[in-house]
Amino acid sequence: PKGKIPYWDFNAPNIPLEERDASAAAVVASALLELQKYSKKSSDSFKDAAEEILISLAKKPYKSDLGGNNNFILTQSVSSKILNKEVNKPLIYADYYYLEALLRYHDLEKK
Repeated sequence: PKGKIPYWDFNAPNIPLEERDASAAAVVASALLELQKYSKKSSDSFKDAAEEILISLAKKPYKSDLGGNNNFILTQSVSSKILNKEVNKPLIYADYYYLEALLRYHDLEKK
């Protein structure tokens, strides 16, 4: 979808009205930046997709205000929609993978 931020489930019944999942986007961005190191053929497309995700995560509605949201960086993550648990909430692993992706991107840009 727009901005490359996935829905909470690829088969969710009410797409495009379903919640987006910033944690899934952060995991994918980090993974794509790692994968680009191993694929000469798809390296640029992996990097471009990761960059688009990182740009989306760096703005509203996914990025929290500085000092807001209990000091989490990202918001709008989904832990378990089925159980109505942590829907559109910040998750610690979303921030972890977001920071990991940013570090990988930074290291890539230094080369």
